[in-house]
Amino acid sequence: MRKKIQLSMLMLAFVGVQLQAQTMKSTSQTKLIEKVTRKGNEIVIPYEKYVLPNGLTVIVHEDHSDPIVHVDVTYHVGSAREEVGKSGFAHFFEHMMFQGSDNVGDEAHFKIISEAGGTLNGTTNRDRTNYFETLPSNQLETALWLEADRMGFLLDAVTQKKFEIQRSTVKNERGQNYDNRPYGLVYEKASAALYPYGHPYSWTTIGYMEDLNRGNVNDLKNFFLRWYGPNNATLTVGGDVTPAEVVKLAEKYFGPIQKGPEVQNMKLPMPVLNKDRYISYEDNVRFPMFQMTFPSAPRFHADEVPLDLLAEILGKGKNSILYKNLVKTQKAVQASASNPAAELGGEFSITVLPFPTQTLADMEKLVREALLEFEKTGISEDALTRFKVSYETGELNTLSSVSGKTSALAAYQTFTGNPNYLPLDLKRNKAVTKEDVLRVYNKYIKGKNAVILSVVPKGKADAVTAADNFAVDPTGYVAPKDQYSGLTYQKAKDSFDRKVRPASGANPVVKVPPYWTDKTTNGVRVIGAKNDEIPTITLLVSIKGGHKLEVKDPGKAGIASLTAAMLNEASQKYSSEEISSQLEKLGSSISFSSGSDRMNISVQSLTKNLDATLALLEERMLRPRFDQADFDRLKKQTLESIANQSTQAPVVASNVYNKLLYGEGNIMAIPGIGTTASVGSITLDDVKKFYSDNFSASVANIVVVGDTEQKVIMPKLAFLNKWQAKPVQIPADAKPATIDKTKIYLVNKDKAAQSEIRIGYMALPYDATGEYYRAGIMNYILGGAFNSRINLNLREDKGYTYGAGSGFSGTESAGPYTASAGVRTNVSDSSVVEFMKEIKRYKEEGITDAELAFVKSAIGQSDARKYETGFQKASFLNNIIRYNLDEGFVKKQNDILKNISKSEINALAAKHLPVDKMNIVIVGDKAAIKPGLEKLGYQVIEVDSDGKLL
Repeated sequence: MRKKIQLSMLMLAFVGVQLQAQTMKSTSQTKLIEKVTRKGNEIVIPYEKYVLPNGLTVIVHEDHSDPIVHVDVTYHVGSAREEVGKSGFAHFFEHMMFQGSDNVGDEAHFKIISEAGGTLNGTTNRDRTNYFETLPSNQLETALWLEADRMGFLLDAVTQKKFEIQRSTVKNERGQNYDNRPYGLVYEKASAALYPYGHPYSWTTIGYMEDLNRGNVNDLKNFFLRWYGPNNATLTVGGDVTPAEVVKLAEKYFGPIQKGPEVQNMKLPMPVLNKDRYISYEDNVRFPMFQMTFPSAPRFHADEVPLDLLAEILGKGKNSILYKNLVKTQKAVQASASNPAAELGGEFSITVLPFPTQTLADMEKLVREALLEFEKTGISEDALTRFKVSYETGELNTLSSVSGKTSALAAYQTFTGNPNYLPLDLKRNKAVTKEDVLRVYNKYIKGKNAVILSVVPKGKADAVTAADNFAVDPTGYVAPKDQYSGLTYQKAKDSFDRKVRPASGANPVVKVPPYWTDKTTNGVRVIGAKNDEIPTITLLVSIKGGHKLEVKDPGKAGIASLTAAMLNEASQKYSSEEISSQLEKLGSSISFSSGSDRMNISVQSLTKNLDATLALLEERMLRPRFDQADFDRLKKQTLESIANQSTQAPVVASNVYNKLLYGEGNIMAIPGIGTTASVGSITLDDVKKFYSDNFSASVANIVVVGDTEQKVIMPKLAFLNKWQAKPVQIPADAKPATIDKTKIYLVNKDKAAQSEIRIGYMALPYDATGEYYRAGIMNYILGGAFNSRINLNLREDKGYTYGAGSGFSGTESAGPYTASAGVRTNVSDSSVVEFMKEIKRYKEEGITDAELAFVKSAIGQSDARKYETGFQKASFLNNIIRYNLDEGFVKKQNDILKNISKSEINALAAKHLPVDKMNIVIVGDKAAIKPGLEKLGYQVIEVDSDGKLL
């Protein structure tokens, strides 16, 4: 999927670009290629670009606004460099890059970065693989040491055991995200039919299971030697650094690594379809799926932006043709169009999930009619304006963080060779015309053949759009020339000892962001902070109640969620489509949602358009239309969503787990979306009454973060004084169910590729400086960090899962302590054993001295990352106003962390890990897993997907 980076045209007036083809005065012969600077108040991404003698490109973005640094190493290799029979290697290799190198121990990457207060990850797509860390700026040298060590010193640390464990982890990832997920194989099936056999886009990045089984360690090593040279990589560093220090460290750690084989950019012709290719498969789904995919233009092609606009007109938002014709008329749950573009090609797709009463053949007919309608109606000026504004403002938040800016520079360099591609991206968006859209429609869509995929519920093979008429044909495929012969591993020779971990610089000074508090005339509490790095403002309105209010009438459970959905629709003055159109032209968004104990309103606006955005917020908040047609459609969608939950194992596991913890008769035991019976009983008059009774200023708080000040924003919020402050009684918490002893509750899911596990009990309410906070510190090494005991055991040592962890989740009310994972079916019983073993061992033996030191360092130094973006500041302020925290609570937390002792941690573990009184919920294939579970010594109780005893 492509990442688009845009800025407002009004804010990008001039970029000073100084091209300097000069050699630095250094024996290294590192070259400064160019320097981009900011002039005046323009919002740009300043940087300096260098190239080391070994071909490594180094880009540095200097930003001292926060004491953090983001390091990104992007290799121009993804699954597109793989070959038939060896799919999945690029992604597999990403996993292996975290398994230690000559001078860095096994699993040490995560431990070192976490201990430094940072976060890290890696991702792979078709065209590139990247590795990145965000951490306090005093840890820059540590991050570069780690990245350089795996670039130059990896292979001798690759063992067969590590290879097998990570192969198992990748299989778990495939099971969790593809095989065990509804519609998880859509992209794999469509890609195989769209591209010719052997085309590197004809398989997905995760790869085929048989290829993962076939690969060996030597294949993996050859992949590294061929593609992981410094000349095929870009090191991008952004944040509280200077170019001089970054270049000096890059020369030290990366400079000695030898250049790898030359890598040429790939270019392949677009696929040509001689007819519509109908394909299908059966899946564990409730809604069938119709998907039509046309070959389209690659990323950065001149046709990419017009195709994006065409997709928006056809199928994005409430003003699109597909929404109007299929969703609004209650023929489909979803209908959308998209144009994801990658380096070698694009895919223009139309996707429809019809209601079960509709046929896929009907959907094809309606989609083709929608295309004909577009030919007749064309593109309005309104649609053109909406698209351009949303395109320009949609990614502004990406540039609010050092990681976002650094990632943008890395991507532009990797795919265009020009980190300063942002002005060109902006220019091509500004230049798109109606004629461009009609041109690309005629070129790629009109009269063109497509891959038409049907996904149908299991046992309903005859429900396909049309009979399959295509099968992958390998005839004529010619294997490419061997790219892996003669590769040798040559280690760098250093003048220093790489085994010595770099010392950290001085700890950066981290300041809690200043904030102000206020009140509207009718009593709504307001808290705010200025954040002027980008010209946007975020408002979060929180209204107490939500799902918890439904205890007054459990027979109407789901009404809070349905009321929030209705508030996203029409107002008395404007239709839903009119509001959506106005918001898009402003570059704004307003969204209502309901949670367990809150209704939330999220508002995002450009500073210059705040007044117009708040006027629309007033319309939706205070003058909803509550139209019967909108209610009927949303109620129908909700009922279908409830019915669809049984196909989603993680949702079933969480629903059953909550029902068992809270107990029969507790409103929190019922899903927030409601049940078929409860939602079925809700009327529009019920929604109006719920809104009238509970949508009140008396239980509301507001958070404001962005490019504004208290004296400016408060008068703009004066419209809230019209909001009636009616008394709302928030129900007291019901007593949760008791657990007399640990039992296993088993929910059957036939032929499931994985089992979903939830283990836990009702624990503590939130307390920022009390037992809850201390218990969170206690749990960090057990299940809170990547290198926690639970994750290292189940994922890294055993290869049972893609990820496992545990944590507390209290609010004003007590919440569960939960350990969870999705695991391979054949190790379901073993996974339960390992979960319980780790929890019991920690409860009885406690924390080690080394672990306590790690926990204190990791949590303490993470403060540097807490307040960087507007969203982070808003979350921080939201906690302050929600829980009535005093100004010094952060210092109190730091003092608690600094002084907490080993004996206190051990006492907390003994108290809050009741291994003999926990519920264990497993959703999986009963036939495969029940015999093993029955041998564990726990009572095994079978329940259905609603948690009812069988």
